[in-house]
Order: sequence, then structure tokens, then C-alpha cells
Amino acid sequence: MIKVITYGTFDLFHEGHYRLLKRAKALGDYLIVGVTTESYDKTRGKLGVVDSIITRIENVKKTGFADEVIIEEAAGQKFNDIKKYHIDIFTVGSDWTGCFDYLKDCCKVVYLERTRNISSTMLREQRQQIMRIGIIGNGRIANRFVPEVKLVSGVSVQGAYNPRVHSAERFAEKWEINAYEDIERFYDAIDVVYIASPHSSHYDYIKGALEHGKHVLCEKPLVLQKRQAEEAFANAKKLGLVLFEGIKTAYCPGFQKLLGIACSGVIGTIRNVEACFTKLEREDSRELTDTLYGGSFIELGSYVMLPILKLMGAGYESISFDSINGENGLDLFTRVTLRYQNGLATATCGLGVKSEGRLLIAGTKGYILVEAPWWKTTYFEVHYEDVNRVDKYSEVFLGDGLRYEISEFLFRINHGGKEDFKLTRGESITLAGIMEQFLETRQE
Repeated sequence: MIKVITYGTFDLFHEGHYRLLKRAKALGDYLIVGVTTESYDKTRGKLGVVDSIITRIENVKKTGFADEVIIEEAAGQKFNDIKKYHIDIFTVGSDWTGCFDYLKDCCKVVYLERTRNISSTMLREQRQQIMRIGIIGNGRIANRFVPEVKLVSGVSVQGAYNPRVHSAERFAEKWEINAYEDIERFYDAIDVVYIASPHSSHYDYIKGALEHGKHVLCEKPLVLQKRQAEEAFANAKKLGLVLFEGIKTAYCPGFQKLLGIACSGVIGTIRNVEACFTKLEREDSRELTDTLYGGSFIELGSYVMLPILKLMGAGYESISFDSINGENGLDLFTRVTLRYQNGLATATCGLGVKSEGRLLIAGTKGYILVEAPWWKTTYFEVHYEDVNRVDKYSEVFLGDGLRYEISEFLFRINHGGKEDFKLTRGESITLAGIMEQFLETRQE
């Protein structure tokens, strides 16, 4: 007898799960299916699991493919289960290719090709629909996005669109999804859109996606003009759709804890916020060669402006920009200074100049210090006048952090588009306006 084992969460059971179990069963004579517990899913970074473990086990049993169902409760269990049950073949979906090669010393490891098309017929039977997501743009951020999606329950990447079809095809082949040359066919196959195209194209793609009735998650900066942001959010509201700006820091647990502590009054009234984010890009990178929409502030400004707007608000009295520019006119380093009625703020970012990237929040009773990379907040300290008193806080930051914004996006969709305080429409509109002001000063 050939014994096969596979594992999964199997939340919101769908056609992809069914096909995987069917193919796993076909590999041998006896199939054991491990279903993960809620607590283990949390430790490995799986977000938004909806169904109880009892429901998930029952759904696996209903397929008729599982000869035995076991519970997966901890890391390292797979190795022990293979020995305990005398397993011949371990198998999982190909989106995990390479992750379990360490088990090859124990048994044969088979990665099964993922299901590229999720049928809406099966999904309509679910009490909560699995969102089929389509990606526009195939650059670095899109390549970080796809692996994060598999760690959020309730969403599946269906395909990718790019007017440069060969780019879409390469991307689709890498991630085992569909490539679309015709954008109408792309829209027909999906429920939500993730826009990761060049900044200047965001507005047109947002407008097109909303007109086709699709919810939109768009990379930062959402758009580059305040009027465009106002129009886009108004259209989304009128159509009953969610438009969501993907600044991942806004949705991360550590940053949310930081804001809570800062606003609790422990450091008194906040009078100053200083945020810095720099990284060194290659001289031939898009960020440093796109003379219209490249440069440090367009690329990183959303991050450094985020804590300022969250803590000081949008009601600044004045704003000024100072930049160090390269030969092509793009800013290699930019400092933004904002004056409030009772406070100051400074946002600094750079792609060609390296600086200490920390976040400092100063109040009348103390200050909060977050060292780089504060945009992935995992640890921060609260300091007071008494130098011997330091409060220390920590929080997890899983993977690349995109799973947090994906999870929040789905929450908004599934709860009727109710606005989330983590990043409001007003804050996104203000950010677009600041981007517009910066571009105007660069043209002067």
C-alpha cells in the first residue's frame, strides 16, 4: 500500500482544494489529510481564517478522498507524522515548491500544480465568497504580493494583465496563474484588482476597474493629484465598491500599537514627528530614471508622511520641500517640513543618499523612538525625563507585511465597505495633494 499525506487550512473550501485532494489521492492507495488548527495558522502567519476547524474537517471528509484526517498543531509535526504513519509520498500545492525539500530524506515529495481558475459556480455556494484577484503590473512589488496572498484566507490570485503581454506571460508562468492580453477578458475573470503598475498609470486603471464593478487595492501613491483622488473615492462610494491604498505600514500590528501608545497621552501632547526612510537604488532603476514620476519622494514619501498625518493630522499651516537632485532633475534626497499651529513635522526620504531611518515622536512628557526599519515596526521605546525609565514594546511583523493590507482590504469588502481608521479616504486624498504639490515645485 502506498500511503500519501498532505496538509492545509482548507478554509472556505473551494474547487482548488477539491482538485488538490483528488490529485493527492491519485498518487497512492491511502490518503491522510492534515488540517491545521487556528492557533498554528496564527503562528505561521495565516490571516483571516473564517471556518472553524470542525467545519474544515467536515468539508475535507465530504470529498470522499481522505481515508484519514488528522490535526496539525505545531511546526515540525510533518516530519514526525511521516515517520509515525509510514508515509511514502508527501504532497502539497506547487505554490510551496521547494519549501518541503527537507522531507526528501524521509519520503518522496511531490508538488502539485495549483488550480489557475477558481470557478464562480462553486464559490456562490459559500456563505463568504473567495475573491479572485487580478494583478495589473508585474514588477518587484507584484512579485512580493503573490506569495503573501496565499497566507490570507478568502482570496486567490487568478491572473495578471500587462499591455506588454510577454511580461504578463513570464509573470504568470512563474506564479502558475493566467496571463491576459485582453483587459476585458481580464475583468470578466476576476472580482478584485490589485494595481502595481507605474505610478502615472494608477488613475486610469483605478477608473477602469471601478467602471467594471471591481474593488480596487492600489499600490502607493494611489494617484498624483488631489482631484483624481477625490473623484476616484467618490466613484467608488457611488458604485458601492472599495478603493483601498496599499501602504502596508498603516495596517501592520506594530504600527497600530505604536499609534495607540502615542495617542494615549503617556508622552503628553505631541509636538513633533520626524520620519526618515532611505534606501540606495541602482542608478539605472526605474525610480531614478523616470524623469516625470520617479525620484525619492514619489517613491517613499507615502511612508514618511503616514505617521505625520496619523499623529499631527491634515491641517498643517504650511509645507515646504527641499531636495538634492541628480543630473536628470530627479530628487536623490528630499526633506519635507510641515508647520502646524502647535507643532512641527519633518519627513525625509532618499534613494541616492543614505541616512539613519528612524521615527521620532516628541511630546510634552516624553518621546517615542523607533529605529529603522520603523515602517516594519516590531519594537519601539518610550523615553521620559527620568532617563532610568524606559518602556519597551514589541510586536510581530510577518513576511513582507503585504498580508496585513490584503487582510484589511478583504475585511472592508466583506463588511460593506465601511471605512477603516487605519488609513482613511481623507488621508489618502491629503497624500495625493502633497504629491501634487511636490511635483509642482519640481517643475518650477
